[in-house]
Amino acid sequence: MIPRGRFAPSPSGPLHFGSLVAALGSWLCARATGGAWLVRIEDIDPPREVAGAAESILSTLAAFGLESDEPVLRQSTCLERHAAALRALDAAGLVYRCRCSRSDLAAYAGIHPARCPVTPDESRSPAWRFRVRSETVEFVDATCGRVSRDLRREDGDFVVWRADGWPAYQLAVVVDDAAQAITDVVRGADLLDSTPRQILLQRHLGIPQPRYRHLPLVRDASGAKLSKQDAARPVDPSAPVPALRAALGVLGQPAPQETSVTALLNAALARFDPACIPRDPLARG
Repeated sequence: MIPRGRFAPSPSGPLHFGSLVAALGSWLCARATGGAWLVRIEDIDPPREVAGAAESILSTLAAFGLESDEPVLRQSTCLERHAAALRALDAAGLVYRCRCSRSDLAAYAGIHPARCPVTPDESRSPAWRFRVRSETVEFVDATCGRVSRDLRREDGDFVVWRADGWPAYQLAVVVDDAAQAITDVVRGADLLDSTPRQILLQRHLGIPQPRYRHLPLVRDASGAKLSKQDAARPVDPSAPVPALRAALGVLGQPAPQETSVTALLNAALARFDPACIPRDPLARG
């Protein structure tokens, strides 16, 4: 099977440097194995979306030489297959309606126990939660090594369909990766803890588990994770070469001296060594 990777940004603002690192890392991993690289816009959270952000992200990626090998998929066009997955989980008795709010779960450190801890507020629209039993999920990440997570203790019953009527990230990403036949998920280490939940859903939906690689996050000079405000500074599409060199540095790769985007990407790909990608210091194995 030809490898298939993807970059899946949310249209909540312009492309920033942390997202460029993730895009470039996933592109390099796909190209190095002769695979396809896809772009998917994950536009299923309308309150967080910024008008024109999707188009801005796509044009910026193009300026950096990173263009999808297939038509860009908008996640919001896939709601029926997300709903079909929810129906399958419901038919198997694996999900339930829940009206608990964040304040209801504050006494439980935000982790939903096996049963709703409060009398439900019937005026509140319900979400759907996946019923987590005593399960520990393990997988081997290509950069971070063996990862193990006790989902009952660390996550509890998690939301797969939000109360506002939209699919939750955990369900939508699993369904769409499968629909696009993604074999390799390469993304930031901030999503490492989400992966066991996604693997659990893959198992119960009977869909293939891709390989995972989680990339280091962008950090400041002291090694601390950048604040959201700093990390969200947009990259300049009119000057892509310096940002590409900086992104290669975050990925532990040499920065070629070529001055055009195409030449630089070709040189970076020729020298790409995934074994040199550093493990994020906050990633837990």
